Amino acid sequence: MLSVWAAVFMFLIVAVIFAAGGIVTSLIVQPRFSSKTKVSTYECGPEPVGPVKIRFRASYFMYALIFVMFDVETIYLYPWAVKFKSLGFFAFAEMIIFIFILVLGLWYAWKEGALEWM
Repeated sequence: MLSVWAAVFMFLIVAVIFAAGGIVTSLIVQPRFSSKTKVSTYECGPEPVGPVKIRFRASYFMYALIFVMFDVETIYLYPWAVKFKSLGFFAFAEMIIFIFILVLGLWYAWKEGALEWM
């Protein structure tokens, strides 16, 4: 009979073999050559005009990070809303604290100017 740790060890070995198999298969199957057309930039057909490396402002990335942060937080609100009646007052107080922390983070981002586009 296998112990619990033997099962975990076997699972680890299978996972490593599976990952290594994917990497080895990729190395075997991939093409070994590249052409000028293949390594050129693709922008809906036409050749790029001017410099192709453009610096983006950090504000674009800040918008994306703030969106992802609040989008992920919504995932935590959904199960709470589904089980709201059976959780009781303690869960309600915890969710009020959670939402307060979110609002505090939004206020801080607004104060630091992360929500201003230009």
